Amino acid sequence: MKISRNWLQKYFDIPLPSAQELADALTFHAFEIESVEGDILDVKITPNRGHDCLSYRGIAKELSAVLRIPLASDPLNVGLTKSHMMEPITEEISVTIENSEFCKRYMAGVIKGVKVRPSPDWLVKRLEAMGQKSVSNIVDATNFVMFNTGQPLHAFDSKKLEMREGKVDIQVRNARKGETLIALDEKAYTLKEDMLVIADGNADRVIGIAGVKGGKESGIDAETTDIILESANFDGASVRKTAKTLGLRTDASQRFEQVISPELAAYGMRAAADLIVKLAGGEVIGFVDVYPELQKSRSIEISLEKINQTLGLSLSQEEVADVFTRLGFTSEYKGLSFVIAVPFERLDLEIEEDLIEEVGRIIGYDAVPAIELPPVSKDIAINQNFAASERVREDLTALGYSEIVTSVFQDEGERAVLNKVDSVRPFLRSTLTHGLNDALRKNVQHKDLLGLTEIKLFEIGSVWKGETEELVVGIVSEKEKAQEDPISMYVKETDTYESFALSQTERYEAFSRYPSITRDIALWVPAATTVDDVRSILKNNAGDLCVRIDLFDEFKKGERTSFAFRLVFQSFEKTLTDDEVKPHMDAVYAAVAQHGFEVR
Repeated sequence: MKISRNWLQKYFDIPLPSAQELADALTFHAFEIESVEGDILDVKITPNRGHDCLSYRGIAKELSAVLRIPLASDPLNVGLTKSHMMEPITEEISVTIENSEFCKRYMAGVIKGVKVRPSPDWLVKRLEAMGQKSVSNIVDATNFVMFNTGQPLHAFDSKKLEMREGKVDIQVRNARKGETLIALDEKAYTLKEDMLVIADGNADRVIGIAGVKGGKESGIDAETTDIILESANFDGASVRKTAKTLGLRTDASQRFEQVISPELAAYGMRAAADLIVKLAGGEVIGFVDVYPELQKSRSIEISLEKINQTLGLSLSQEEVADVFTRLGFTSEYKGLSFVIAVPFERLDLEIEEDLIEEVGRIIGYDAVPAIELPPVSKDIAINQNFAASERVREDLTALGYSEIVTSVFQDEGERAVLNKVDSVRPFLRSTLTHGLNDALRKNVQHKDLLGLTEIKLFEIGSVWKGETEELVVGIVSEKEKAQEDPISMYVKETDTYESFALSQTERYEAFSRYPSITRDIALWVPAATTVDDVRSILKNNAGDLCVRIDLFDEFKKGERTSFAFRLVFQSFEKTLTDDEVKPHMDAVYAAVAQHGFEVR
């Protein structure tokens, strides 16, 4: 999510640090930062915090806790003591929720007498910082509140909805077979029966795809004077499935997919209604709020001892209480434990360990001392499959085989999966040989780059035969046909924990994704010249693109020796061409000629 430092500053009276310093603070205590460009931070919100931190308010709360800077304002602290009974109540709308499992709350607000016009500069700039184009003061207000609080909203032109007996009827229901909608993006979408929609009950027509996109026919335009403002809570899984099926992922659907609190709908409605009146004039007539089951309040109790024991720290009661205060948690210390009233928006806080994580990240994991683990007091049990797998790896690696991992799905087989990954390979594999043969074909062409004379592969994995799952090992090479055996064949009674040594590898190097080019050169050199002498000359003149130099032939004739080398060229940036390799080989030829070597 893109975050503007200038927008964040509106949450604080104290000047914020630079964008880079904010990025560092979030990196070490909350979220990864994709990039920092000027005053814009691209923050990678983790899935467990999408419900509250896909918003400026959420990021501001995090920075307040990390930097110890108090919030000057909080849009979720506006005194909605009865958030499920917003007033005044209007009789001009009726709302029906067909299935409260997929719509936990639906609020509709009536605002009359608005004037649709361009948004003020401050609002245009805020939205531009998020990569959004300004549409109008009404639409921009709903988008601003969504980015600011995390609650998606939508505005309908109420005069475009059918009214009966002075009342508009809004229905939240599943789409019917064959129903279509021309959305605000002017594309027509055919809806499926498992998709949740917003419908004009009086006209019996769809006016919006719940949590995803509104319809064009009921959209706001320059002639709009009366609006119905929607602030709702839709099921995340349902929205995700609908958005994916339609290929229509929006900022609104992204937030619902992460699951947000139904309590947030009231705060979004209040903020959007106030902003619309401020920007477009008009009068708030009233609200309808259908909230079948209120979100239950939650509390978590955790002892100071467990916090310290888990983190390996010696924090005092005051230090832990300070963390909870900085996070905005209401806490009470009873006996030797904290009782935390979980804020309604923090859906990620469910168990003691969640609170321990909060303490750890705010204190900073760099404050946790590095100490050795205590010695193991009992014999370590050996998992037989693990033991067998390790033995196979050890034996086959010693014979020059390389391990591969291929997909457990294949085009055909005995067992099809219900929740298939894709429609191409819906069956569980009954053998490893297909994957081994495919891998062999793909890797043979790279053996020069790898410095191998023969490709030899093995895989350890599960196969499904009938109702039975087996762990097997399969091998294949250029000289051997693919074959496999059950892996109990490799278990040894003498296997112990100590027999499986940890890897001694200290350093790994990145590899290029681009194909290589090989060139061979054979030279007559004086008999006293060594392989290392020639290899050094080649290496010093072949350039940085030369990644391997292998000797593949050698013989003597009289007073001279013939050495044949294979040079492998590869780039980390692109696929090389013959013309790009030629200057490097020309330099090699010139260097060997200078040393008096004869190219065969």
